[in-house]
Amino acid sequence: MIFIFLTLVFIASDILTKFIVSSNMSLGVSIPLWKDVFHLTYVRNTGAAFSLLSGQRFFLILLPMIVIAAIIIYIIRKKPQNRVLMLSFSMIVSGGLGNLLDRIRLGYVVDFFDFCLINFPVFNVADIWVTLGATIFICLVHFSKEDVI
Repeated sequence: MIFIFLTLVFIASDILTKFIVSSNMSLGVSIPLWKDVFHLTYVRNTGAAFSLLSGQRFFLILLPMIVIAAIIIYIIRKKPQNRVLMLSFSMIVSGGLGNLLDRIRLGYVVDFFDFCLINFPVFNVADIWVTLGATIFICLVHFSKEDVI
């Protein structure tokens, strides 16, 4: 039950931030929050990180669907009890769904966090959830003394 609740909260945070940015900023506008370090920059991304696979909409819809389905099937079949594992799954699923909804509905993903100090790709809250979830999952599998999967 907590998986569903957290997933909904994480998805809502992504949808809300994308709505705020797309409703209040013009495409391409950049607002420095910390000049030359971190900006809010409204962009539309038809690819993945660094605009990889740009224009490969079918693949960028299919891949997260497969990952999300695999996680949900795993949860239903194995009923994992590890809360940290479930947190990581919740983050990965919600981030994947957040960007998936954009791709299906809009044909692109709304991105706006711009860490320009190191010329990092512009990203969004869904990207943060996927990255955090995957990092937690990898650390849990690699460093846990118990068998988590």
